[in-house]
Amino acid sequence: MKKTLYVLFALSLIAGAYSCADENIGMSIADTKYFYMEDSSFSITGHSVENPRLQSRTSMQLLGVIKSDGYGTLRSDVVTQFMPVQLIDTVHTNAASIDSCKLKLRIPASSGGFTGDSLATMRLNVYRLKKQLPSPIFSDFDPTEYFDESDLLGSTAYSPRSAQLQSTTSDGYTTYYFRDIYVPMPVELAREIFNEYKNNPSTMNDPTSFAKFFPGVYIANSYGSGRVMNFTNTELVSYFHRTYKTSAGADSIVNTSQTYLGASPEVVSNNIIRLDVEQAVKDMVAAGDAIVMAPAGYEVRLTFPIQEIIDRYKNNSEGDVSVINSLQMELPVELLPTQYGINPPAYLLMVKTSKKDQFIAGDSLTNNKDSFYATYNKSTRKYVFSGMRDYILNIINKQGGIASAEDKDLTLTPVDVTTYTSSSSYSYYYSTTPTTTVTKIAPQVSVPAIAKILLDKARIKITYSRQALY
Repeated sequence: MKKTLYVLFALSLIAGAYSCADENIGMSIADTKYFYMEDSSFSITGHSVENPRLQSRTSMQLLGVIKSDGYGTLRSDVVTQFMPVQLIDTVHTNAASIDSCKLKLRIPASSGGFTGDSLATMRLNVYRLKKQLPSPIFSDFDPTEYFDESDLLGSTAYSPRSAQLQSTTSDGYTTYYFRDIYVPMPVELAREIFNEYKNNPSTMNDPTSFAKFFPGVYIANSYGSGRVMNFTNTELVSYFHRTYKTSAGADSIVNTSQTYLGASPEVVSNNIIRLDVEQAVKDMVAAGDAIVMAPAGYEVRLTFPIQEIIDRYKNNSEGDVSVINSLQMELPVELLPTQYGINPPAYLLMVKTSKKDQFIAGDSLTNNKDSFYATYNKSTRKYVFSGMRDYILNIINKQGGIASAEDKDLTLTPVDVTTYTSSSSYSYYYSTTPTTTVTKIAPQVSVPAIAKILLDKARIKITYSRQALY
């Protein structure tokens, strides 16, 4: 669909209003007509491709087994190294004062932190790794040679209902709720770490040094199915007592705890994912449907009509001064029926296919030239990639308007997006303005997801301004 809107402006008004645009309008004594052009008569094609091997770029840990009609069977276990604590009190405590040790697994309470049946009976085992994990590490990693089944550190039943509800307050205003699952671990493990810190403090200097001493753990679903849970924090907590002398000279015992280890973005951590896609989904892909599926499922290869868009823009602007205002793409989604109501991916990354592996490996953020991301809108059932102006300008300004094969070949893939929200206060009005910043984009492993992208109903729209002199 094409639209043209125009109004007659005084030359001085136009020159002043648009002097900071991409192309200077300049001066003339002639009358000027200003046209606002909108063109959405473009089509896009694409097809699904398998994406079974994800490079781990997140500390999120997905654990469990789920089988869902309309999706398939997903199993995910976890291997992780740890970031050691930098300070342990060795003055007022000793190894003998450590009473117990637990592995704490945390899920968010607000979003549920799981997909599937909250009451399904399931159990997890925690094994000690016997050698360091490779880096980089991928979702098809085989842990067989990295642990012994006889070296079991702990085991427990786990479910959202049995997890302990906790809360914390940030900046004194916002309260966050979460649930913790605790796995009893050998007290000797905490004492071993304590003694290592006391005798060889350099071991705790960085994750690499610490991994030589303690390579990490393998967390596996050992019994049951029907649910996968997303753990956002994994920590090893030591519980101990301290003895103090009161003013009267009597002993006073205080029980306390300290986190010794934590799985953080700085350490090697990986979700071992095995996805058996349901035959009905495979049939849709074979029939040409554009299916996105996570984790380790399908992504969509697109042929983007960027050359057609550029040619249309140039032809319509020939002889006139023009400025591109925006380029965006709307992708409608069809929800697929699944047993557990599995949703479309919360975010899609669109990146030049030639740069996808580099983007993931480099922990990159989108630059709106060769990589973009969009959020799924539940109300409209669409993804909208709205910031594509630099993409087209880069080709026009640096490549003479000639798009390469790489410029046209794009990939849509599900991702997890991490953001940080800060507030700027205005004391005069007693109000705050939140600012959200994207801090990380990684392959989606947080929850199962599936959707059909309706490419035949996609809408690519370019808007630009023209100034015609008469």
